[in-house]
Amino acid sequence: MNQIKKKQQDVLGFLEANKIGFEEKDIAANEENRKWMRENVPENNRPATGYPLPPQIFNESQYRGDYDAFFEARENNAVYAFLGLTAPPGSKEAEAQAKQQA
Repeated sequence: MNQIKKKQQDVLGFLEANKIGFEEKDIAANEENRKWMRENVPENNRPATGYPLPPQIFNESQYRGDYDAFFEARENNAVYAFLGLTAPPGSKEAEAQAKQQA
């Protein structure tokens, strides 16, 4: 399995396991999706040469980050914040936020 597929499966598996709704957009088979992704990844998040590689993560049309940013957020129990979502009560992330605010 290539690296891109592995990273995509990692992100999708996490979203599914945590019952976070998502829409997967295929950029290999769909020119419109590919064009949209390339146009909506912010300039400072694009590679110096070539195009940004999937997976790229958005909340609606708001760019949230690439796989490395997702992975780092997951390691820090901050995926909901990374995705621009509210952490569900009782989750490690919600507990961590509550401690920070206390």
